[in-house]
Amino acid sequence: MSLAADVLDAARARGVMIATAESCTGGLIAGALTETPGSSDAFDRGFVTYSNAAKQQMLGVRAETLAAHGAVSEQIAAEMASGALRQSAAGIAVAVTGIAGPGGSEHKPEGRVCFGIADPFGTRTETVEFSAIGRHRVRAATVEHALQMLLHALRA
Repeated sequence: MSLAADVLDAARARGVMIATAESCTGGLIAGALTETPGSSDAFDRGFVTYSNAAKQQMLGVRAETLAAHGAVSEQIAAEMASGALRQSAAGIAVAVTGIAGPGGSEHKPEGRVCFGIADPFGTRTETVEFSAIGRHRVRAATVEHALQMLLHALRA
């Protein structure tokens, strides 16, 4: 069984729906979850908020947070996750924002991805440095890590 199928089973066991808020993955997490037949009973919706305007309009990310921390930050990941929870029928939401590459800067290097998980108990964030392993591999690793975070949160 796939990791996505395990996540969906864990959500069903908890009786909650899942929402995703994605920037650097462009919907790949939602795609991984909905690849599984029967996912509609555990997956509510996905938000692909690639631009800062989309993050603000669809998820309620604050302009002040963007200005203070930039789009690739745990603060934005937290606001994306809590916004996805608020704008959906989900009981848990995962958010990702990062620099898949190529490119980046000294302060925000290629391969840095910030993750957020929101549920009724609060919001948790973390940052993973995947390094400059290439756009495709950063995005794939981000999907895997986000699904692992969801699974861990649903089983906690």
